Amino acid sequence: MTDFLSGSQNRNAEISRSEEAGSRTEVPLLRIEHLNKSYHGREVLKDLCLSIPLGRITAVMAPSGAGKTTLLRILMGLETADSGRIEGLSGLRLSAVFQEDRLCANLSPVSNIRLVTGPSCSRDRILAALEQAGLSDCAGQPVRELSGGQRRRVAVLRALLAPWDLLLMDEPFKGLDVKSRKQIMDYVLLQFHSLPDRTLLLVTHDKSEAAYLSQNILSLSPPV
Repeated sequence: MTDFLSGSQNRNAEISRSEEAGSRTEVPLLRIEHLNKSYHGREVLKDLCLSIPLGRITAVMAPSGAGKTTLLRILMGLETADSGRIEGLSGLRLSAVFQEDRLCANLSPVSNIRLVTGPSCSRDRILAALEQAGLSDCAGQPVRELSGGQRRRVAVLRALLAPWDLLLMDEPFKGLDVKSRKQIMDYVLLQFHSLPDRTLLLVTHDKSEAAYLSQNILSLSPPV
């Protein structure tokens, strides 16, 4: 795996597993061009340029403070960039796993998932997903009674089962033990490969997660 570190004027991320990334095959791209974002005079993103292949899983790796979460929030429309542009996002249905679980504490895992899926996802399918993630025993419990790891897995399932073309995942497996992390990562892969023309963008600092899940790995460095 090859990391790309930026120069002082320009930050670009390269696809590090280029043989799989299409070498000489044209692949539709989500393009992020010269993106800048500052908070109270502190640069978080500086002249960021990325090309993310659509229809694949891409991991974005970076240390704390490099703007990973800010980038996802801009893609979701929760933040506005100071300058730059994004091409290829129009018309895509987005789903997201935030760093926080953002679940309704008084509702069960099934009800939390149904909030975003509506009738498009049957109860049987939700129960099957919970079972594959090791959560079948708590399907009817209020989320407030679940452990942190259980809530985290519910949050991931909720995003996966919602309708989406582009799934944005921000440190989705934090706080999970090895067994639970493997279970939920396997379910992510199962869902992704069962759905055509979907794109998954994973933000993580964990190299093992990136290597296990992604077909392309991009590396960012903080603004200098």
